[in-house]
Amino acid sequence: MKKIAVTSEGPTLDDKVDPRFGRAGGFVVVDLDTMNAEYLDNGSSQAMAQGAGIQAAENVANAGAEVLLTGFVGPKAFTALQAAGVKIGQDVAGMTVREAIEKFKKGEVPMADNANAQAGGNK
Repeated sequence: MKKIAVTSEGPTLDDKVDPRFGRAGGFVVVDLDTMNAEYLDNGSSQAMAQGAGIQAAENVANAGAEVLLTGFVGPKAFTALQAAGVKIGQDVAGMTVREAIEKFKKGEVPMADNANAQAGGNK
């Protein structure tokens, strides 16, 4: 069983991917075998003055996700995700969560080997 987390503007597979990681609205966590989805609200990370990306990384890892699909990840969050063994797929902004997952399943999502945003969520 492989779980994948996608930054999302809402709780369903048909909501848009949130391009932000640390301050994303939340994460749709999907079991790729069954396509069952659960929603992790990211409100606690959004409210943090600093460390939102690190907190969000812990939440994704604790949900059992092996892969994260998002738009932009800062250096501290990237390091935290790597340390937790979570692979990061980028460049899925502008599509729905479902579309991002389908693209991932086809091998069409570029996997990141470094952060693509500055600390603090600035691109």
